[in-house]
Amino acid sequence: MRVSKQTNNPLAATRYFFQGVGLLMRPELRPFLLMPLLINFLIYAVALVLGYHYMDELIRHFIPAWLNWLNWVLWPLFFICFFIAGFFTFTVVANILAAPFYGKLAAKTLALVSGNNAVTVAELPVAKVMAAELKRVLYLATRALPLLVLFLIPGLNVIAPFLWALFGAWGMALEYMAFPLENAGFLFPEQKQLAKDMRLGSLSFGGITMMGLTLPVVNVLVAPAAVIGATLYIKAVQEQ
Repeated sequence: MRVSKQTNNPLAATRYFFQGVGLLMRPELRPFLLMPLLINFLIYAVALVLGYHYMDELIRHFIPAWLNWLNWVLWPLFFICFFIAGFFTFTVVANILAAPFYGKLAAKTLALVSGNNAVTVAELPVAKVMAAELKRVLYLATRALPLLVLFLIPGLNVIAPFLWALFGAWGMALEYMAFPLENAGFLFPEQKQLAKDMRLGSLSFGGITMMGLTLPVVNVLVAPAAVIGATLYIKAVQEQ
């Protein structure tokens, strides 16, 4: 695909995300939203409940009564860590489980905005799709771990949050653009190259998605909105 300045524009990229939010309530898309929303809600709810339970056990076991005042520090720290971890851990897991539904949501979105119910979706071999998905997960994991280590290194930990935010935006762009691109027959190597070709737009789209995923409760709606927005974005790139 050829990338123009217009589609690589950060403002244009974020606009597609908000257009995705606007299309969430379209009756034509509702049948494709229920299962992804349920999967996201269950994963975040279970993770939060289990995390709260084990965090409470750790505090009770290791923090003596005379240090109870530390609860005011530890609990906010727990919730901050939970939402940071959610960017990749829970989001990637939820996307893997919801991938078949997100693919259909992307296809229906394209049919809706194109006015063509006979939109062709590439029928890729399952083995190739799974191999491409694994490549994306490994790509993100092998880059996330060194960034997490930076938080532990004095001096470098000052820039670690900024690098993590930048990588988070990049990762979210790769995650959600994957669904419409796979429908068009592009697997991870081609997806990554396209994201690089429109780097500013990709980072802007991924950044606004990442910020939405940090918002409690609202984040279960952000994922399908990002799939819809990414579909609109990729359609614009294809049509330029």
